[in-house]
Amino acid sequence: MKKTNSLYDVTAELEREFGPVGSDGWNKAIERAWEEYNAEILLEARKKTGLTQAQVAERIGATKSYISRVERGQIVPTASSFFRIASALGYSVELVPSIRG
Repeated sequence: MKKTNSLYDVTAELEREFGPVGSDGWNKAIERAWEEYNAEILLEARKKTGLTQAQVAERIGATKSYISRVERGQIVPTASSFFRIASALGYSVELVPSIRG
């Protein structure tokens, strides 16, 4: 990585790994990062509620292994499943305008 006044040029490293900003590789990496971020949100929410994966699964009519795979980012739940999981954990999902426009 380039070092500039003790700061690193992270964009250059990311472009080396995924391609230029806006390329297929870059966009796929961004999509995967969002998937992992959402999986982490659900995992942390479940831990805060003190529920087990089995309890969440029972509340939404799924299997424990499904919840496990969602939390590990191995599968991406449909929007309706994401909303059901959030609701089972006592959360709601709010849509807000994107700054990207």
